[in-house]
Amino acid sequence: MDLSLSTETMGDRTIVRVGGEIDVYTAPKLREQLVELVNDGNFHLVVDMEGVDFLDSTGLGVLVGGLKRVRAHEGSLRLVCNQERILKIFRITGLTKVFPIHTSVEEAVAAND
Repeated sequence: MDLSLSTETMGDRTIVRVGGEIDVYTAPKLREQLVELVNDGNFHLVVDMEGVDFLDSTGLGVLVGGLKRVRAHEGSLRLVCNQERILKIFRITGLTKVFPIHTSVEEAVAAND
């Protein structure tokens, strides 16, 4: 399966909607998108993972890298996910303590964490 990416702006947040699988083959596409957004001055990102079917360690690394990039600019990276199989990966790796994870894009945009 391939990876689909789209972006939109809501207030001062940039929403990155991700669909498909984030794995060793597709993760570079997501990395490029995040780097491009930060380089263009978008430092408050919301990654909507509702359409993600699979996430591996390479994908986790890309998300952590994105978080480091936005934090270097006093920014934020929030995740939207309520799929148990994906949330479990974040729990097992301890990344629930690193990323604010929300159940909807609206909640993530409104949050002040």
